Amino acid sequence: MPVLEATDRLTPKSVLRHRPLQSESGSERPAGAGEPVAQRASRPRPTPPDVAAAEIEEWKRADASDESLSGAVKRAQRRPSRTTTGSRPPSAAATKTPVPGEQSGQDRGGKPAPAREEKADKARQPVARRWRFQAHPLLYLGLGMLCMLLLWCLLLPLVSWGRTTLDDLRYGRPRTFQTDAFVGHNETAGIPSHFIALNLNGHIEVIELPGGDPAHARIYSGPQLYDPDADLVPVTLSFADVNGDRKPDMLLHFQSTRLVYINDGSAFRPLRPDERPAVLQYLEHHPNL
Repeated sequence: MPVLEATDRLTPKSVLRHRPLQSESGSERPAGAGEPVAQRASRPRPTPPDVAAAEIEEWKRADASDESLSGAVKRAQRRPSRTTTGSRPPSAAATKTPVPGEQSGQDRGGKPAPAREEKADKARQPVARRWRFQAHPLLYLGLGMLCMLLLWCLLLPLVSWGRTTLDDLRYGRPRTFQTDAFVGHNETAGIPSHFIALNLNGHIEVIELPGGDPAHARIYSGPQLYDPDADLVPVTLSFADVNGDRKPDMLLHFQSTRLVYINDGSAFRPLRPDERPAVLQYLEHHPNL
C-alpha cells in the first residue's frame, strides 16, 4: 500500500502508475509473443474499496499528527522562556524562519524590496535623532574648558622646569655671573676689573677685583630675596654712565629689578636720594640697560 504524504489539501496524491501485464478484460498474453526473460514484479492493483479505506486511514493519521503538533506548540508557548536575568525574550522577528528571498533583501522575483528598506530606515531614524540631540551644547563647552585647564596644569610645571634647567646650565648653583669691565679702578696696567655677581641663599653680593688684583678685592652687599626659590634667581651686571659724570656706573639686574651703584672714582656706592630723579629719567630713556 503506498504511503501518502500529509499536505494541507485533502486530495491525496494519485496512485503510482504501473503497466499491467494483462489487459483489463483478463485475456492472456497474445500468442506469438516471446516469453520474457525475467518476470516483472508488480503488485496487484487495489480495488476501489481498499483505496478508499487506505485514504481514510491516512487522513486520520495526518489529523492525529496535526493535533499532536499543535499541542506541542501551545505547550511551548505557555512554557516560560529560559533567559538570563535582565535579558529580553527573543522577538518574533528574531525567531522567524528566514525566507530565501528575504535573506538577500529581494522578493521572489529577484527585485529589491523597497518596502522593507523603507521600514528599516524609519525604524533607525528615531534612534539616530535621539542620539544626535542627547548631548547639550554646554557639555562640549565644559569639556573644552576642562581640557584647557588640564593642559595648563601640565604645561606650567613643564615650563618652570625648563627655565630652571636652562639657568642651571648658564649660571650654575649657586647662581653666579662674571664679567670684565674698565671702570677706572686700579687699571693702570691695562687690565680690566673683574666682577662676580653671586646669589648665595637668596642674598645678592658683588665681588670686584680692581685691575684683576685679588689683593684689593671689594665686596658689595646687595638685597636679600625672600621669594620662593629665591636662591635660584640669576643675577647679572651691566655698566653705563647714568648720572653724566663720565664714569661707568654699575647696574645690578635680578628678576625685573635694576639696582644702581654710582662710581665715585675708586669704588661703587649706593644711590643717594638727590640722585634718584636723574637716574630714573635716564633708565626710562634706556629700558634695555
